[in-house]
Amino acid sequence: MKKIIFLLLFAAASMIQTAYSQDEPEETAPKRFDKSKLFFGGNFGLGFGSNTSSIIVSPQVGYRFNTHFAAGAGINFNYYSYKNLSNEKTSLGYTGLNIFGRVYPIPYILLQAQPELNYSWGSIKYPDNSPAEKLKGQFVPSLLLGGGAAIPTGGNGALLLMLQYDVLQESRSPYGSKAFFTMGYNF
Repeated sequence: MKKIIFLLLFAAASMIQTAYSQDEPEETAPKRFDKSKLFFGGNFGLGFGSNTSSIIVSPQVGYRFNTHFAAGAGINFNYYSYKNLSNEKTSLGYTGLNIFGRVYPIPYILLQAQPELNYSWGSIKYPDNSPAEKLKGQFVPSLLLGGGAAIPTGGNGALLLMLQYDVLQESRSPYGSKAFFTMGYNF
């Protein structure tokens, strides 16, 4: 009896394997890099006020592997200048590299992780006209986690609206200690 059950299970498994083999498409050519899956974009920002100013330029290039996954890399340049209540003026500059991974759980909604390494430098100018204090240059890691929407704008273009947060919270992070909103564009 055990032999008959074993033979029946073996025959059933063989038929299932044969059925699945027939459903799989036959690969005629090896998969290659597809230029149409590349996208370019990033963020650009300017802000000017009586006590603050900022400039943000961070172009990125990515590759859409399929409808659910994309990844890429970019460069960062950020400059911030602000005066506090005691009239000390702090200027900070950042330049660095980032990589990112995106998951699209449903169309037009994305989750993103973006590790970065930026080099930071700057100075503090005191109101008593003493020479500015140079801040020691240092590398500052960041890990941005967030999500948002990719709103199609025709063709392969999309407007990206995201809420992000730097989970590492390094003292000289260019992102501060609160969640922040970004708007970018991919083409």
